[in-house]
Amino acid sequence: MSIAHMLLIALAGVGAGAINSLVGSGTLITFPTLVTLGFPPVTATMSNAVGLVAGGISGTWAYRRELRGQWHRLRWQIPASVIGAGIGAWLLLHLPEKVFVTVVPVLLVAALVLVVIGPKIQAWARRRAEQSGQSADYVSPRKLAALVAGTFAVGVYGGYFTAAQGILLIAVMGALLPEDMQKMNAAKNLLSLLVNIVAAAAYVLVAFDRISWTAAGLIAVGSLIGGWLGGHYGRRLSPNALRIVIVVVGCVGLYRLLTV
Repeated sequence: MSIAHMLLIALAGVGAGAINSLVGSGTLITFPTLVTLGFPPVTATMSNAVGLVAGGISGTWAYRRELRGQWHRLRWQIPASVIGAGIGAWLLLHLPEKVFVTVVPVLLVAALVLVVIGPKIQAWARRRAEQSGQSADYVSPRKLAALVAGTFAVGVYGGYFTAAQGILLIAVMGALLPEDMQKMNAAKNLLSLLVNIVAAAAYVLVAFDRISWTAAGLIAVGSLIGGWLGGHYGRRLSPNALRIVIVVVGCVGLYRLLTV
């Protein structure tokens, strides 16, 4: 691997780490970069998942304050993400890659629509809660069950093909939770990190020789820096600004998925 290619992969890792901490589709930078440089798609997916764990750690740490007050829901979402990621990783190792890639654009469009209309859904839910005499922050058992099911489904997707899983998580939580964008982004970072850890562990155990450790290492170094930068500056964005960033990056990612 040439020095120029190594530098390009590391820079892609920085960009992916920053975008993952803000939005959650950094794979749409590193995955096409690896494929363009000649890595087979499955090798690129595995190497990318291993490398981006470092960026997930730094991004989650940067948002640690926003995780406060969410553990009563995360205790249910975390197992759903972990189990889903394990199933998704198994699918990657046993199913043709085209199975999920075909569905990704449809899921991404639906997620972006939910991100855009999320405030209206939250306002409607708050009005209904207040009319029924409940707290505006109340999450019914039915909503919690839907949240866990949605988290599990995104975990399966993330374990198979990590691109845009953060946008899907934000969409699910935005439609069901009365939280602001920064808190949902913090939860998204943690859950995405766990999915990447499970997927990466599965790839290492089952397909160690199919991972490009040079590429994974370069992405790890880059994403560690990018995750901290994205988390540090992303926390200063207003909810509407963060929502705009998510939609813009999601549209760019959709374009890349349809054209790569």
